[in-house]
Amino acid sequence: MRRFSALVGSGIFLIAAPGVVAGLVPWLLSDRWGLPWSPLPLFALTGGMLVIAAAAVLLHAFVRFALEGLGTPAPVAPTERLVVGGVYRHVRNPMYVAVLSIILGQALLFSSWSIAAYAAVAAAAMVTFVKLYEEPTLAGRYGAEYEAYRRNVPGWLPRITPWRG
Repeated sequence: MRRFSALVGSGIFLIAAPGVVAGLVPWLLSDRWGLPWSPLPLFALTGGMLVIAAAAVLLHAFVRFALEGLGTPAPVAPTERLVVGGVYRHVRNPMYVAVLSIILGQALLFSSWSIAAYAAVAAAAMVTFVKLYEEPTLAGRYGAEYEAYRRNVPGWLPRITPWRG
């Protein structure tokens, strides 16, 4: 896949998947962000910072897929190469971690139990998808390269020092 096509495809998938999961659904759950910000200033500040930081990580991960992997995160247009650079040197699933962080940030920002509960359901769905589909698919597609990566980089809790594989 050419870089331009990969960037366009990744952009479309960014809107279609994380845009819905971390944007539209929390927006609907929070009564279209009609909720006031948390009355606890530390919650609002922490939530806002979490949303901004996680959005930056998410965008970085999507760009890596297009430029390093020459593909998209969408299963219908996978990368030609295994993506192991940038934030992927710290955690194998930075997109899922970022999306969950965005959702949790909004739960804090609005002190919303419904968004927090949604984050738990989304996390369970993501972990299940990764274990049942993504990991076996990546192992089949990239073989020993993926297995070495999987052994050295944690799936969900980022490591402080980057993997130098």
